[in-house]
Amino acid sequence: MSAWSRTLDELMRERAGALFGYAYVLTGDADEAEDLLQDALVRTFRSGRRIGTLDSAHAYVKRAISTAFIDRHRRASARPSRDRGDNGDYSLARASAAGPDHSGRVDSQLDLHAAILTLPPRERACVVLRYLDDLPVAGVASELGLAVGTVKRYLSDAVARLREICADVDFDDSESVPVNSHVPGGQ
Repeated sequence: MSAWSRTLDELMRERAGALFGYAYVLTGDADEAEDLLQDALVRTFRSGRRIGTLDSAHAYVKRAISTAFIDRHRRASARPSRDRGDNGDYSLARASAAGPDHSGRVDSQLDLHAAILTLPPRERACVVLRYLDDLPVAGVASELGLAVGTVKRYLSDAVARLREICADVDFDDSESVPVNSHVPGGQ
């Protein structure tokens, strides 16, 4: 068994759930998340080169997921698409009678997830990396290959939109800086 094959096996045994979860948060659809993860794995391991450690393979696949997600939306916006049916509609989710009632918290999490799905792809990727993966702004910029200022702008716009939709969610960010728009000719 080659080194890249062992790395792939270990990655899928230990981190498949986390990688799928990351793809699912971005897409909002289990089938699309599986496709996205598969594409990222093929991109990462198709050349047969040695990736290195499990952590570096995980980071590389995660970056490939982000890139593939943004690329898909860029291509899809240039082409007409057909309706795939359920696009994150959680009204069909079944309630479980086992355990205490967490429906209020679950509802707000589902509302937040639905709100995240309304964001443009780059803003969505920035929000997921910053607030769900807890990366610093510089880490998000590095992960997505963007300038730090661009990431700050995407986060500012995304958080403003999310606050409109989900007023009860707190996006406390010690790294954030207010972004002041300059209106040409204005005072």
